[in-house]
Amino acid sequence: AERKVHKIYEAVVDGSPPEVTPKHVSDPASAEGWQDIQLPLLIDWPNRPKSKVDWAHGKPSHTQWRRKAGPVIEGATRVELHPITGRTHQLRLHMMALGHAIWGDALYASPEVCARAPRLLLHARQLQFHHPLTQEWLSFEMAVPF
Repeated sequence: AERKVHKIYEAVVDGSPPEVTPKHVSDPASAEGWQDIQLPLLIDWPNRPKSKVDWAHGKPSHTQWRRKAGPVIEGATRVELHPITGRTHQLRLHMMALGHAIWGDALYASPEVCARAPRLLLHARQLQFHHPLTQEWLSFEMAVPF
């Protein structure tokens, strides 16, 4: 199914995810520094509201992410996240799976990482979609508050 809504999030993650050399210069996403993470996710019913990676029964999930320049935060890295699919807690799980949980994440981060911020440092920075009646392409941006 074609994604009708384009979203870009910004987050502060623990540590420093590695920068990867673009795989194919002809691939625009790769050339712009985007990296892919794809994992099968499933609601973790006994531990609701959590979700989990489940290789046997999980549904496909896909996020593109890249490091982002911005104010330096000691011990952390700013990242941009572009969800291709929209699973519950997908962005949080994907960053945790990379070993770089989002600061302030009370569900998935360690207590130490959670305590590094007073709230979850994940922000929907950009939202774009076609107006349902006019089909005009609409774009909304909101400054990141952290």
